[in-house]
Amino acid sequence: MGFEDHFSQLAEAYAAHRPSYPQALFEYLASLAPGRELAWDCGTGNGQAAVALAQQFEQVVATDASAEQIEHAFVHERVRYAVEAAENTSIAAGCVDLTTVGTAVHWFDFEAFYAEVRRVSKPGAVLAVWTYHLSLIEPAVDACLERYYRQTLAGYWPERIRYLEERYRTLPFPFTEIETPPFEARATWNLAALLGFLSSWSAARNYAEQQGRHPLHEIIDELQEEWGDAEQERLVRWPLHLRVGRVAA
Repeated sequence: MGFEDHFSQLAEAYAAHRPSYPQALFEYLASLAPGRELAWDCGTGNGQAAVALAQQFEQVVATDASAEQIEHAFVHERVRYAVEAAENTSIAAGCVDLTTVGTAVHWFDFEAFYAEVRRVSKPGAVLAVWTYHLSLIEPAVDACLERYYRQTLAGYWPERIRYLEERYRTLPFPFTEIETPPFEARATWNLAALLGFLSSWSAARNYAEQQGRHPLHEIIDELQEEWGDAEQERLVRWPLHLRVGRVAA
């Protein structure tokens, strides 16, 4: 299976409008790893997870098949970026303590990626993949966003978005799993920030290209009414859905 690039044209928007993962997530994952020498953040996108991992590991290799995503990634002295496919990297064999994939593994060739994880991992290394789905703000706003996702953008999502809808429960994952505590991403946004996030979705781009108008026109009046003062900031939460496993020696 080739690289499914749904994001290169959205790279700058993704860098500006992605929620941040909690630092506690990376502290926890690092505590599971057999060492703190090297972490691999695969499908790194704008590098937010890679930079967080750099607080826990001596070095981080962050890869993404999209050169445009890497171009907009955060710079950190302990993070080395590379434009490489998840299934075939230049990472040396047997050197990685922890591999992470934030909201990206569902695009990979599973069998080939898992083989690459086994190749680069130290004995007892850990693989952690996670995703989030729809945000939680307040019931009336959440209902509006649910309709935007399921009705307005129906038919404009790539087929593999189903793994997000299923909270990664159906994701193939051939490793000895570790039960994890709950984590969630959080942001404090005004209405403009939320609209930027909704516009950054690949389905929104597909809709606009095919329909000649932005899909937010379908919900903007209702969303503005439910939000109230556009400058008012609200807490936005995304529960994270993790699969974490130990890579066999």
